[in-house]
Amino acid sequence: MGNEALGRGLVEAGCTLAASYPGTPASEILESVVRHARETDTDMHIEWSLNEKVAYEVALAHSYTGKRSVVAMKQVGLNVASDPFMRSAYLGAPGGMVVIVADDPGPHSSQTEQDSRLFALFARVPVFDPATPAEAKGMIEPAFDLSEEFEIPVMVRPTTRVCHARQNVACETPRSLGRRANFEKDTGRWVATPRFLTRLHGTLNEKIATIARDRRFYPHLMSRGNDNRRCCIIASGVACAHTCDILRDLGVWDSVDLYKVDLPFPLNEDFIADVQNRYEDILVLEETYPTVEMQLLSQRVTGRRSGNVPGEGELTPDIVEGLLRDFLDVGAAEQGAVAEPLGVPPTLCAGCPHRAAFYTIKNTFPQGIFPSDIGCYTLGMNLGAVDTCHCMGACISQGAGFYHAYAADGDDFPTVVVTIGDSTFFHAGIPALANAVFNGARIIVVILDNATTAMTGNQPTPAVGIRADGAEGQSIPIPGLVTACGVSFLRECDPYEMNTLAGHLRDADRYIRSDEGGVAVIIAEHPCIMDRTARDKQRVFTVAISDDCTGCRLCVEEFECPGLVYSDEEERAFIDDTVCIGCGLCEAVCPVGAITITGGGR
Repeated sequence: MGNEALGRGLVEAGCTLAASYPGTPASEILESVVRHARETDTDMHIEWSLNEKVAYEVALAHSYTGKRSVVAMKQVGLNVASDPFMRSAYLGAPGGMVVIVADDPGPHSSQTEQDSRLFALFARVPVFDPATPAEAKGMIEPAFDLSEEFEIPVMVRPTTRVCHARQNVACETPRSLGRRANFEKDTGRWVATPRFLTRLHGTLNEKIATIARDRRFYPHLMSRGNDNRRCCIIASGVACAHTCDILRDLGVWDSVDLYKVDLPFPLNEDFIADVQNRYEDILVLEETYPTVEMQLLSQRVTGRRSGNVPGEGELTPDIVEGLLRDFLDVGAAEQGAVAEPLGVPPTLCAGCPHRAAFYTIKNTFPQGIFPSDIGCYTLGMNLGAVDTCHCMGACISQGAGFYHAYAADGDDFPTVVVTIGDSTFFHAGIPALANAVFNGARIIVVILDNATTAMTGNQPTPAVGIRADGAEGQSIPIPGLVTACGVSFLRECDPYEMNTLAGHLRDADRYIRSDEGGVAVIIAEHPCIMDRTARDKQRVFTVAISDDCTGCRLCVEEFECPGLVYSDEEERAFIDDTVCIGCGLCEAVCPVGAITITGGGR
């Protein structure tokens, strides 16, 4: 897989520190580093950091000592790391620092489909744009070399279709650079107060200008067409891989010049001049923003700015084929009937403890306002218990914002119940919680603690006390953090015990409305049922639905467990034994008592 290839490339290149925060499509990169470092007996420090900003700063300081480091994240993670990212371009990275940012055109599992190449242009950081898993691995060593040559962080930017594609990739023996840490103090550079920054900015500009003149990064001519056509295609990333395949399929591989851009920023200045002088018609294919297109500075370009290339979404093979047919005047493809893709709407897993929490919250406060956050628990929207989802950690801040808006009107304020996962709480929830307490918000925060980062592959959280490489670390309990943020009302319970959770919620509501009220926190603790070890420890009931079922559909539509199915033919609900895990939670849902549970052993 592309992410595995990236991980292998990092180990082979002599990288000695890797830091990351999990996020699709980048999650498997660090896991691959762990595996390949162990397999090759390579000594590295590898960590899941609390968030991308922390990960970036750990990797950056490592590079200050002359050693190679990497930080890996998804594109919205770069937003979190943007502060150190922007400044590190000025200050540099002597030991070689690679920043892997996995973009998600589409998007498939992200809040945005932003293009990190444009972020690199904004920061003035060189960026490589691989088209295949093999290229992704192959670009790691040149990225480190370029970083060390110019003492500047270098970005490698795979996309989802590269990260999750599969390809045979050759493995080499890891390099041992034998470097020892040697931090050379230089306050004018590493402290860099404003009086130094103009000079550092000028130095950065010189570095980028030098790289832009470097013939090593002149785009590759993949195919040569008839010079009389005076047209060319310029492509980068996975869009270039699609273009190569489609040109061959259409039988026009030798009819047009195709250039492949490996380094979209800075775009080689000789290439820009050559394209301007040589071609009358230019098609640019890139995802997602016109990063290459803008640097060409030509009105003869067909691309996103001209409106010919879609301004959003992936450049899938069918879209690329249509663009190539139009540009090369090949003729439209025959249109066959397109069947609607079949699929199942996403829902929380059968037995998920979050379902019990959301169902209880909604039933306890049917008129409440429910801000939530990024994670599999965002699917609480299906149960009517998630009203907002913005970015990591925003739910607590938004909850406070809702409270202050209603409180300012002088009327009785609605109950605001915030839900946030345990990993997200560590990532960005702690400052928001402290801020809400300090500024007098009266909200209920439910921390959904399932002891893992479930959405991205069950990476451990700091509360679990297991590090990225499986070694034991210092556990950081969530209750202590909550108390340290100044919270006076704190309760803990298992959300499977829905009556107990409902009681805590009602107590919390009374507290936030009392004279001494403030932020109330409830920690709903139950392991993720995707954790087989944890699931094997919980009770398993035999669940049945009797003939008393009235077909009201409440269990299917309001509780929305995939283990419950409705038969239109028989007008009643049934248990799907292939999906049901026997948690028994649905017993409390049926208004006529038709759902029964028995047993409860293992």
